[in-house]
Amino acid sequence: MEKKKRSFKSGVVYGSVLMFLVIFIGSGLYKAASSHFHQANSTVQIGNDKQVKQKLKLLGNIIDDQYLYSDQVTKEQIEDGIYKGFAEAMGDPYTVYYNAKETKDLFESTSGQFSGIGALLSVELKTGLARINKVYEDSPAQKAGLKEGDIIYQVDDHEFLSGDLSELVSWVRGDEGTDVVIKVYRGDEMEKKEFTVTRGKIEAITVSSTMLEDHIGYLVISEFDTVTYEQFKSELEKLEQQGMKGLIIDLRGNPGGILDTTVSMLKEILPKGIIVSTKDKNGKEEEYRNPKDHTFDKPLAILVDENSASASEIFTGAVKDYKVGTIVGKTTYGKGIVQQIIELKDGSSLKVTISQYFTPSGVCIHQKGIKPDIEVEYQFDPEKDLYDSQMLKAMEVIKEQL
Repeated sequence: MEKKKRSFKSGVVYGSVLMFLVIFIGSGLYKAASSHFHQANSTVQIGNDKQVKQKLKLLGNIIDDQYLYSDQVTKEQIEDGIYKGFAEAMGDPYTVYYNAKETKDLFESTSGQFSGIGALLSVELKTGLARINKVYEDSPAQKAGLKEGDIIYQVDDHEFLSGDLSELVSWVRGDEGTDVVIKVYRGDEMEKKEFTVTRGKIEAITVSSTMLEDHIGYLVISEFDTVTYEQFKSELEKLEQQGMKGLIIDLRGNPGGILDTTVSMLKEILPKGIIVSTKDKNGKEEEYRNPKDHTFDKPLAILVDENSASASEIFTGAVKDYKVGTIVGKTTYGKGIVQQIIELKDGSSLKVTISQYFTPSGVCIHQKGIKPDIEVEYQFDPEKDLYDSQMLKAMEVIKEQL
C-alpha cells in the first residue's frame, strides 16, 4: 500500500554459491516500516543438503572451465542471482530479493523523496510493458524530452521486456548528478527513441487537484507514498477553500503503495469502523479501524481502471462498502495481498508476501478486482473532447447529486 571484476577460477563461484546455503537456509502494497530479521532455522525444504552443495559445486566448475565470459561476471552478481532465484522459486511475483543498492532505492521510492528522473512508471497488467504514466513539471525527465505514454524497453544496459516494477525503478534511480540512458518506444508507430537523463533531487508530487465546472473538485492520486497523506490533506483543503460542492478522486493507473498511508487517508473521509483487515498464513487477523466518524458529506466519485491496484483497491473497496461514493470506470487489477520489506543485516532485503487483505465487508478481492458501480469504457479524443468518457460519467454522477 516500497530503498571489481575478477576471475572465477579456483572455486570462487563455488564459494559464493555456498554462501546462499549459509544465509538463506538457516521484497505498484507494503507495510509502512521494514523489520530486521535475525537468522533462524528454516522450514523451507530445498532438497538434500549434501546434494545441493554437490550440484552447486558442479555448476561452479562448469562455469569456471567452460563459460566464455566468466571473467566479466562479478562475485556479487553471482550471489545476487542466487538470492533472487531463491525468491523467484516461490512462484509469487511480489516476493522479491533486493541487494543493498536496490533496497536503498526501494525505500527512497516509498518515501516520495529521492534522486531520480521525475517520472511515474507502471507495468501494465496484460502486456507487462513499462509505461511512463506521468512526467513531473520541470523534472530531469521533462528536460531530457521523455513524455507521458512512452514505453521503456531499456535502461542503460538493462533490457526490460516485462517484470517487477521495483527492479525497473532501481535501474532508473541513482545518485544526483549522474546520467542514465533510457530507450523508449513512442506513439502508435512504436518509434524508437533514446534519451540521456541527468538525475536530480526529486520530491514526488503524488496528489494534484483542480476545480472543474459547477464547483466539482478533481483530485488525482498517482501513488500512495509516505508524502501522499499530507499532500492529500493539503489538496483537499484547497478545494474546500475554493467552494467545492462535489469531488472526483482519480485512481486510474495508481499501482498502490504503503498500507498505513492509505489507511490514514481513508480516516479523513470514512465513518467510524473497520477500514481494512488482514489475515496471515497462521490465521492471525489485524484490523485497521477509523476511531471517529469523518464521513465525507459531499457527492463523491472514484475513478478506477484495470491498472488501479493494491492500495488503490483498499481505498476503492472501503469507499464502496460504506457507500460514501460511487465507483466509476473498469474493474480494478485484483491485488489483494500485502508485502513486507524485511531488511537483512548486510543492507539487502526480502520483500515477501505476508498476508491477504479484506475490505470492510470482509471481501478478498485478490485476482478478482473491484467491479465499479458504473462500468464505462475509456474513450477520449483530445482534438474533440475536453474530458474522457469515464471522467464525463463521474461528473454526471456528481451533478445528479448536487
